[in-house]
Amino acid sequence: MKYNIFLISDAEEDIFEIYNYVVIHDSPGKAEKLFDKLKDTCLSLDKFPERGHIPPELDRVNVFDFLEVHFKPYRIIYQIRGKEVYIHCVLDGRRELQELLQRRLLR
Repeated sequence: MKYNIFLISDAEEDIFEIYNYVVIHDSPGKAEKLFDKLKDTCLSLDKFPERGHIPPELDRVNVFDFLEVHFKPYRIIYQIRGKEVYIHCVLDGRRELQELLQRRLLR
C-alpha cells in the first residue's frame, strides 16, 4: 500500500536550515549527501509509515497523533491521515525539543 508524502513548509525550512548549516560548518558535498539521505528517509514513509514511534515529548503530554523516524541525529516527525503522510518537522535530536514540538505541532 503506497502513501502520498507531503512536506509542510516548516519541514522544508528545517531541511533548508540543516543544509545551510552543514555547508557553512562542514562542506557542500556533505550537505548534499545529508540532504539526499533526509529526502530518502522522508520518501521511504510511502511504504510503511506506521513503523515510526510516538515522540516521547508528545507522549508525555498525551498527544498521540504524530510519529517519528530517525536518520542519524535527525528526527523526522510526521502525521498519517488516511493514505497521506504529512511531514511536519525535521529536527536535530541533540536539541531540547519539548517546547518546540508542542509549539509547532499543537498550534
